[in-house]
Amino acid sequence: MTDSKYFTTTKKGEIFELKAELNSDKKEKKKEAVKKVIASMTVGKDVSALFPDVVNCMQTDNLELKKLVYLYLMNYAKSQPDMAIMAVNTFVKDCEDPNPLIRALAVRTMGCIRVDKITEYLCEPLRKCLKDEDPYVRKTAAVCVAKLHDINAQLVEDQGFLDTLKDLISDSNPMVVANAVAALSEIAESHPSSNLLDLNPQSINKLLTALNECTEWGQIFILDCLANYTPKDDREAQSICERVTPRLSHANSAVVLSAVKVLMKFMEMLSKDLDYYGTLLKKLAPPLVTLLSAEPELQYVALRNINLIVQKRPEVLKHEMKVFFVKYNDPIYVKLEKLDIMIRLASQANIAQVLAELKEYATEVDVDFVRKAVRAIGRCAIKVEQSAERCVSTLLDLIQTKVNYVVQEAIVVIKDIFRKYPNKYESVIATLCENLDSLDEPEARAAMIWIVGEYAERIDNADELLESFLEGFHDESTQVQLQLLTAIVKLFLKKPTETQELVQQVLSLATQDSDNPDLRDRGYIYWRLLSTDPVAAKEVVLAEKPLISEETDLIEPTLLDELICYIGTLASVYHKPPSAFVEGGRGVVHKSLPPRTASSESTESPETAPAGAPPGEQLDTVPTQGDLLGDLLNLDLGPPVSGPPLATSAVQMGAVDLLGGGLDSLIGAPSFVAPPAAAVPANLGAPMGSGLSDLFDLTSGVGTLSGSYVAPKAVWLPAMKAKGLEISGTFTRQAGSISMDLQLTNKALQVMTDFAIQFNRNSFGLAPAAPLQVHAPLSPTQTVEISLPLSTAGSVMKTEPLNSLQVAVKNNIDVFYFSTLYPLHILFVEDGKMDRQMFLATWKDIPNENEAQFQIRDCPLNAEAVSSRLQSSSIFTVARRNVEGQDMLYQSLKLTNGIWVLAELRIQPGNPSFTLSLKCRAPEVSQHVYQAYETILKN
Repeated sequence: MTDSKYFTTTKKGEIFELKAELNSDKKEKKKEAVKKVIASMTVGKDVSALFPDVVNCMQTDNLELKKLVYLYLMNYAKSQPDMAIMAVNTFVKDCEDPNPLIRALAVRTMGCIRVDKITEYLCEPLRKCLKDEDPYVRKTAAVCVAKLHDINAQLVEDQGFLDTLKDLISDSNPMVVANAVAALSEIAESHPSSNLLDLNPQSINKLLTALNECTEWGQIFILDCLANYTPKDDREAQSICERVTPRLSHANSAVVLSAVKVLMKFMEMLSKDLDYYGTLLKKLAPPLVTLLSAEPELQYVALRNINLIVQKRPEVLKHEMKVFFVKYNDPIYVKLEKLDIMIRLASQANIAQVLAELKEYATEVDVDFVRKAVRAIGRCAIKVEQSAERCVSTLLDLIQTKVNYVVQEAIVVIKDIFRKYPNKYESVIATLCENLDSLDEPEARAAMIWIVGEYAERIDNADELLESFLEGFHDESTQVQLQLLTAIVKLFLKKPTETQELVQQVLSLATQDSDNPDLRDRGYIYWRLLSTDPVAAKEVVLAEKPLISEETDLIEPTLLDELICYIGTLASVYHKPPSAFVEGGRGVVHKSLPPRTASSESTESPETAPAGAPPGEQLDTVPTQGDLLGDLLNLDLGPPVSGPPLATSAVQMGAVDLLGGGLDSLIGAPSFVAPPAAAVPANLGAPMGSGLSDLFDLTSGVGTLSGSYVAPKAVWLPAMKAKGLEISGTFTRQAGSISMDLQLTNKALQVMTDFAIQFNRNSFGLAPAAPLQVHAPLSPTQTVEISLPLSTAGSVMKTEPLNSLQVAVKNNIDVFYFSTLYPLHILFVEDGKMDRQMFLATWKDIPNENEAQFQIRDCPLNAEAVSSRLQSSSIFTVARRNVEGQDMLYQSLKLTNGIWVLAELRIQPGNPSFTLSLKCRAPEVSQHVYQAYETILKN
């Protein structure tokens, strides 16, 4: 009879009976009783009362009984720690048992008992098992070290287990090597700064030797470890690639993808002129094609990874187009992914094949798939110029089918084709206009309106067509309303006499009858442009448009390089770096491809994320633009294209407020009161790197008393922009707390009440820590001073410039918006002093390309005065030395989000110019840290 019988009994008084059976002298009865106990435990009954009786059964030679008792122990040791100590002697004894299976069982169970009291007793048995003669015991002990490290890291380090684990990498048994690598990788992930896996050519050679002989999961651990290694030159990279290539023919898809990851990474270092490079490209294609014959779920994972590979190296699969053709029984998620890859691989050589296939797909029954297929035809036209004509005629054939959703998708992509090839295919406009009535989706309606507005001079009844859309203006979506407004203004500029009434109607609808700020904003801009300077309006609205690019959905290059390092993991399926979906970011190290060697062309961008995270803190990722929707204050306040920073501030602040005459400043009327220079750090328009992908990990700084420099208050919102409310302010940091010190003045003729404040998402998560407290109504001419406490626990979003803050203030009259810049030194935390060893290690660890140099001029202070003044703003001097008569100050500071910045300040006595070198994992911060130095030292 099978063991299922143990799960069928539900008697009362069972515990008492089991107790008697467990203490029986007969071995068989004892074993039966333990099985019953395990069955009860499995179905959720509490059998912890039997702990001492079950532990007594450990003293047995029967392996099956021992396994059952150990299973019970693992489950209940945590709730009965005092009694679990009783089992320690048996563990110690079992670790010296002649049977290696029992030794391994004992050490495995020891690792699973997560009780602090017991861990120190387990060190001696574990040490013996790590040096056991039997490889099965050694490989089990290696994993046990990782488990013990998770419970008590300090104990593992003190006992020297990590060194023993490193020695196991040189073990003669490949499975021991694989488990040692797995354990060290696991430990290194939770302690990124520990540099445990100190890989060198010798250890890499040992890993490659073990690779051929260990199990498939062991191979994956070793391949993942190899992927983290950076070869010293292209010869070593080629040698590793040659030894990893045989893994491509493995039956396990995880091994194949891990091998592909290693090869994709090391190919970066190989010159494209090498014969071997071409051979490797040819070898990569067959295993990827083979993955597509697996079950749909595996196919999907393979396709998501292939999508990344094709973006990085399209030449790998350029001859394999046919395997991505869709099968009738593919699930929709596989179909859509295949379609995406087909477009990426489309070229002049295979476009005829691809188009025939896509036309076939457009007659399928699955609506989502058909839409994507129609859109794909448009993308092919944009990508392969020679095929554009065939694509357009294919789209026209599809429009003739009169299938609603096909027609709408076709119109959306034809709009893009017009943008790519102006004055080439406009003859089809008449056909498009015939289908106006059938358009009911916002995107298609907006595309059609764009076409009518853009080519108004070629369409005789353009005004009638646009007027028909205008009838239900308020029922349209924002996208359509904005497009309609622009199209009618274009039409007016092309045919002013016939459409004056139409343009006035749409401007009135957009500005007076609409409550959408985007629409009102655009309406007012057009109104001002048309009323003040129609010639300028023509230049702005009818300007030459740039051609659209062929690949608008490519992953950003630095992110793509990072994702290539994560092939075969969840990150490659989500197409997001791990830090975007791993909670807390602990143990997420930002990876990047190795730099190309001198012999090959460089494709590495200087802002590529550093290979390791800083020793002190773990970095996190800035949310992408997609996360920003629905934010009340999501205002587009980008950096200026040209012109001085102060002027930009004026334009930005004026552009936001629609109702307070702010458009004057947008057109250029000199009505804006510019803030004093002290409030705006210099060099606002400095170019920002795109490497912000690994910038912020929000942890608030804890502070002690500190008196950092406070800039004088500046006017942030002039009264004329805010219906009589004038707001001046500055930022302070005292005793570890950040405040926004505001001065509100009522210059209107009515009382102001009901004040509230809100910040838009910003680079460092600044947010009000309390409501805006204005205790009494603000009477005319009255001024009130308020200190608003701020926290850094708000939502994070990268802003340009990095230290810009968009604020909304509400009162009983209206909501007013303004933008200001906060000095970065308010974010310097009070525990930002690094010890010397850490400083030295971190300085060496940060790549040299992250170093930035600045000159601080006209500063007559000596080294002591500089050091003490900077210390009052939480910039700490770690060390000081004199080199050839120059004072060198080595300094560290830490931002509220855990980013460390290291500085070297060179001071020549008697010379008022200092040289400042800054090193940081997030180089975008350096410019603003330099501005903070300038501000603190010169005020």
